[in-house]
Amino acid sequence: LSPSSSCKTSERKSWGSKAETWSRGAAKEKTLECGQIVWGLAFSAWPAAEDGDTDPACAMGLPCLVLATGLNDGQIKVWEVQTGHLLFSLLGHQDVVRDLSFAPNGSPILVSASRDKTLRVWDLSRDGVLFPFGDTFLLSPGRQVQVLSGHVQWVYCCSISPDCSMLCSAAGEKSALLWSMRSYTLIRRLEGHQSSVVSCDFSPDSALLVTASYDACVIMWDPYTGEQLRTLRHVPLYSMLDSSSEIHTSSLRSVCFSPEGLYLATVADDRLLRIWALELRSPVAFAPMTNGLCCMYFPHGGFIATGTRDGHVQFWTAPRVLSSLKHLCRKALRTFLTTYQVLALPIPRKLKEFLTYRTF
Repeated sequence: LSPSSSCKTSERKSWGSKAETWSRGAAKEKTLECGQIVWGLAFSAWPAAEDGDTDPACAMGLPCLVLATGLNDGQIKVWEVQTGHLLFSLLGHQDVVRDLSFAPNGSPILVSASRDKTLRVWDLSRDGVLFPFGDTFLLSPGRQVQVLSGHVQWVYCCSISPDCSMLCSAAGEKSALLWSMRSYTLIRRLEGHQSSVVSCDFSPDSALLVTASYDACVIMWDPYTGEQLRTLRHVPLYSMLDSSSEIHTSSLRSVCFSPEGLYLATVADDRLLRIWALELRSPVAFAPMTNGLCCMYFPHGGFIATGTRDGHVQFWTAPRVLSSLKHLCRKALRTFLTTYQVLALPIPRKLKEFLTYRTF
């Protein structure tokens, strides 16, 4: 599959009888006609439709899965996955929509990052104004909540914290920007990289933020204080220098947290997928891969998906670990306590250091 391919409304039955039985034959692979190069994707569960509400058309009052697609012409098309129905197109961006992120709490809030150097916040539950455009309808920016301006280069990546309080964005700049999802204002610039920041991700408890850069480093931050907690440096395992290439062989492309928050995965231009344990400064596992651009953990752990320039998605078995009781307690507490709230607790200093990830 290439990102520019667009197909007609064809369908194929899913492999295996279980998939067909699961939905009485309704579970089918569908091709969505986007009409443009697709640069960004984001899934979200849409709340069940109320009586008489047909937008979206979720059967039997059950939540349905929606997919937002960021396109080459600046549009965002939102689809109901099971039926392939186009719910609406969002207008506002003036250039390629490079990345998309739904609020993790299931609310219909979508953030988009674009080459027009802005981020836009959309509330998909709000009404917009439909007007005809060819064979479909476009939605005016009535659902647009906010335009976030502050980057001076193309915005490559956006990530909403699991507690939905913060948004991080990365562009072709040496700093990442941290935004408030409550006031839609800039909280701080995260400065420390020596080259363009291209990827970012929050830990599952929102207590940590990681950024990856072309400088071959991953920086682990406390998003509440802006403090740098650790730097992971990508050192080539063996010489893979190409004198004809102007790109550093270890330039990073993507970073992501594992679902339990104990591992990181990174993809770099030195043709390696690395797995890092949170407590260590060196990788615990490697996998050879070429042309890697992005990586993402399976939501329940155990597998990593990587995307490549040549149009492939590869799946890798990832280390599994049983979280310690200490980590589970820390994760549970940090889900609703900020760093400042932890530091104000009447508890021993070493315990505060553990709860704020300062015992590395």
